[in-house]
Amino acid sequence: QVQLVESGGGLVQAGGSLRLSCAVSGRTFSRFVMAWFRQAPGKEREFVSAISGNDYSTFYVDSVKGRFTISRDNAKNTVYLQMNSLKPEDTAVYYCAARYSAVLTTAPGTYALWGQGTQVTVSS
Repeated sequence: QVQLVESGGGLVQAGGSLRLSCAVSGRTFSRFVMAWFRQAPGKEREFVSAISGNDYSTFYVDSVKGRFTISRDNAKNTVYLQMNSLKPEDTAVYYCAARYSAVLTTAPGTYALWGQGTQVTVSS
């Protein structure tokens, strides 16, 4: 059974940086599209970024372009989200998600596997 475990969240001041990690169990990691979503209190879960498993193509929501970088290490079964120039509006629980496909998507319903989430809080 594939499991996703996030780490790296925390409290940071505006303008600071954090790196989230998501470790994935199983032997088919390279066949998954991996994504990060976030959910702030009272808001719907929002797509942040995704990366394919074969050609490492990426996609970002406009609000994080130029500040966040998604990457993956298929040898370590891990996906990362480097977050720079953090803003208070980035505060949310960040979730790692996976879908067994080569196609990047942004809809939460298209991802079958989810981690437990990690809290990111950005103070002003």
